[in-house]
Amino acid sequence: MGEMAVKAMRGWAAVAVLLAIGIAAAQESAGSDGGAAALRLRYAALAQQRQRNPFQRALQIESGDGQDGLTGEVVALVDSPFAIAAAALDAPSQWCDILILHLNTKYCRAETGAQGTILHVVIGKKYDQPIDEAYRVDFVYRAARQDADYLQVKLTADEGPLGTHDYRIVLEAAPTDGGRTVVRLSYSYSYGVVARIAMQVYLATIGSGKVGFTVVGKESGGLPRYVGGMRGVTERNTMRYYLAVEAYLGALSVPKRERTEKSLRDWFDAIERYPRQLHEMQRDDYLAMKRSEYARQTLVTPPS
Repeated sequence: MGEMAVKAMRGWAAVAVLLAIGIAAAQESAGSDGGAAALRLRYAALAQQRQRNPFQRALQIESGDGQDGLTGEVVALVDSPFAIAAAALDAPSQWCDILILHLNTKYCRAETGAQGTILHVVIGKKYDQPIDEAYRVDFVYRAARQDADYLQVKLTADEGPLGTHDYRIVLEAAPTDGGRTVVRLSYSYSYGVVARIAMQVYLATIGSGKVGFTVVGKESGGLPRYVGGMRGVTERNTMRYYLAVEAYLGALSVPKRERTEKSLRDWFDAIERYPRQLHEMQRDDYLAMKRSEYARQTLVTPPS
């Protein structure tokens, strides 16, 4: 294997997470014209299928792999009332408390200045890594729309590592029956030649046996065959970031001093419900790593 391929493989495991960040990205216009009514219609259709989907709950993941980029989306129901969920999801600093739950997020800090609010995000490997050895991406944060029954938040970044660009992250939320909230996370990004090579190397080596959630057929023994490739990468990280939103909102029910620990534990428990797709490390290792990273996130200034 050539030097370029080796470097691409080493970087891609972390970059693949960034490409599917999540917690989720979308075209600037995605989901912006339907509002609360369209979002509730999506949930109504999803709720009718909940007994037939692989999650046995009101949750749906979709993904697409185009010529020059990836797209992904999750629509799901959270138990939090809309007023509580909207207040939490419309706060930039609290987005950092969500993003840090993911294995590969090493740091996140919200900063407001003349250019608006920026989320300084650092993406790295699945161990406690110095942030100057990882990848930094700055997302412009904007609450695009907030009404009494609808929230839309957008994060955008023009550039990322390895020639990736045009990140668009959109979250929508609306109230629904039973005092709960329907959430939609969508995303897209574009990539060039270097990132394409990195993808190919990753999928041919350490990512070759990993799968997503969409069933694309049956194995010889009758078990479901799940989507692989970059759609699999996208679906795994879409789910990881949705579960981060869910864990963070669930932790709002306890005193503030207990929320970080509860959200960390709840997120790990949630991903372990899908070990075929999401298991990566042991619980104690995850908790130790994240406690250290969260402490660093609250103390260290954004990297330059």
